[in-house]
Amino acid sequence: MRNGINRRDALLAGAAGAAAVAGSYLATGWTPSFVVRPVDQTIVNLTPGPVVTFAIATFGDAGHLIHIAMAVATVVGLFGAVAFAGLRLAARTDRRATAAAVAGGGTWLLAAALTGVSVGALGAALPAAAVTGIGWLPAWADRSSGGYASLSPSESDPDDADVAEEGSPEGASRLPAGFDAVRRRTLGVVAGALGFVVAAAGGRRLFVGGDDPLADAPRSEGAAARLQELDAAGLAFESDDLHDMVSPIGEFYNVDIAEFDPEVTAAEWSLTFTGETETDRTVTFDELIDRPVEHRAVTLRCVGEDLNGRKLDNAVWTGTPIRPLLESVDPQGECDCAMLRGEDGYYVQFPVDVLAEGFLAWGMNGKELPSGHGHPVRVLIPGHWGETNVKWLSEIELLSVEDDGYWEERGWEGTGEVKTVAKLWDEGITELGDGRVELAGHAYAGTRGIERVEVSTDGGDSWTDAALSDALPDGDVWRQWRHVFEPDGEHEVVVRATDGTGTLQSGEESGSVPSGASGWVRRTVG
Repeated sequence: MRNGINRRDALLAGAAGAAAVAGSYLATGWTPSFVVRPVDQTIVNLTPGPVVTFAIATFGDAGHLIHIAMAVATVVGLFGAVAFAGLRLAARTDRRATAAAVAGGGTWLLAAALTGVSVGALGAALPAAAVTGIGWLPAWADRSSGGYASLSPSESDPDDADVAEEGSPEGASRLPAGFDAVRRRTLGVVAGALGFVVAAAGGRRLFVGGDDPLADAPRSEGAAARLQELDAAGLAFESDDLHDMVSPIGEFYNVDIAEFDPEVTAAEWSLTFTGETETDRTVTFDELIDRPVEHRAVTLRCVGEDLNGRKLDNAVWTGTPIRPLLESVDPQGECDCAMLRGEDGYYVQFPVDVLAEGFLAWGMNGKELPSGHGHPVRVLIPGHWGETNVKWLSEIELLSVEDDGYWEERGWEGTGEVKTVAKLWDEGITELGDGRVELAGHAYAGTRGIERVEVSTDGGDSWTDAALSDALPDGDVWRQWRHVFEPDGEHEVVVRATDGTGTLQSGEESGSVPSGASGWVRRTVG
C-alpha cells in the first residue's frame, strides 16, 4: 500500500504548495514581496535572448503568461516538496504536529529566503501548515473505526495488493475499514485548498480594497492647461471608443521586462550620475522637482507590437529637461554615450547628444506616475521606441566605450527611432446613420511629426487625403486622422502616413523583430 500512501501524500503536498502561493498573494498582492516574484525574475534573467525574441514574435503578450506560469509552477513545487517532507516525517513519528510544523516552518524559511520579508512569509507558511496538518492521517487507518473490509480486485487499488492477508478469500484484498473515510478526507482537504486558491486569486480586493487614487503630481498646476490644449486640437469622431488626443492613464499600454514593479518611494528615490564624468552627482526627488518644470505631450510606441497593434498611446508628462543635469557633471567618455539603469534591472545605452534632449518625468496627465509607469521618476527620450524610456530611473553612467543594452543583447535594435505608422483599429470603423462609414485613427512618426495621412478604399489603387488634427508644438506627439466614404459592398481599406520630412511610410511589410513592424495597415470594410 506504500504507493497509495505516497500518492496521497503527493496530492496533499501539491495542494499545500498551491495554498502557500495563494496565501502569499493574499498577504502581499502583486508586489515584490510575493513569493513568485524572485523566481519569475530569475527565469526572465536566465532565458536566452533568442528564446525571448521567439516568444515575443510568436506569442506576443501571452509570452509573459508563459514565464509567470513557469514561476508559479516552480514555487508550488518547492513548497510542495517541503510539505511532502513534513508528511513523510509525520508518518515515521505518527504525529500530526510534525507534518504541520515541518511544512509551516520550512515554507516560512523558504518564503523568507526568497523575498527577504519574514513577516510576509507567514502568508505562505500558515496555509501550508493547515493543509498538511489537517490532511495527514495514520497510514490507511481511521483511528475512529476499527476492523477491516474485504474488497474484490475490481474495487481495490492494484497497488494495494500487498496488504492481502494469508487465509483471506482468494481474489480479495483486506483494506482498513476506514479506507473510504481517509480518501474522502484527503479529497476534501485538497478541494478546500483549491477553493482557498480561487478565493485568494479573486477576492484579495475585498480584503484590502482597490488601488488608492493617484495624487496630483508635484508642480502639476500647468498640466491641466496642456490637457485642454490637446483636447482642443483633436478631431470630432462618431466613435465613442476611440482614444482622444490623450490616453487615460489606466488604458495607457504598459510593457516591462518582468511582471512585478519595483516599489520605490519619492523619499528614498535618487538619481546618480557615475562613470566618465568630471564629477559624480546624486539628485534627490525634492531637488529634482525644484528644477524648471515643463508639461510635455509625448507619445510612446512599443517596438514589439504588430503593425496595427494597440501599444501606441499619448500623455501629458510633467517633469524637467535632463540637459542641464548632464552638463553639470561634464561627461568625459570617449564614446559620448551613457548607460541608463532602472530599479527593475533594466538598462539601455544612448548617445549623450540624444540623451540630452530627454526629459525626467514625475507626473502623467497631472497625476503622479503610477507604479507601472516608473514611479517616482522615469526618462522620456523624444522620438525613440517606448522600450528605451527607462522606468524607475536610478543611475546614468557615462561610458568610455559603447556597450549593448538589455534588448540589444537579445537581438533587438536598441535605441533606434520609431517608424512612421498610421493605425486603423476596430473602434475607428463606424457606420453612420446615413449609410456612410467613418474611418478614423492615429498616426505617429516621432519627432519627425505627421504631415499627411492618406486613405484608399480600393486596395491602394487610388488615395484620398484624410482630415488631420491640429499639429502641436511638442514635436513628439501623434495626430488623429478621419475619413468618411460611402461603401458599395466590401472595400479593402489601406492607410498610410507621410512624416514631417516628406518621407512616405514604408509599404514593405516586416515583423517587429528587430527594429519594429513596418508596412501599411489594411482592413476589409463593408
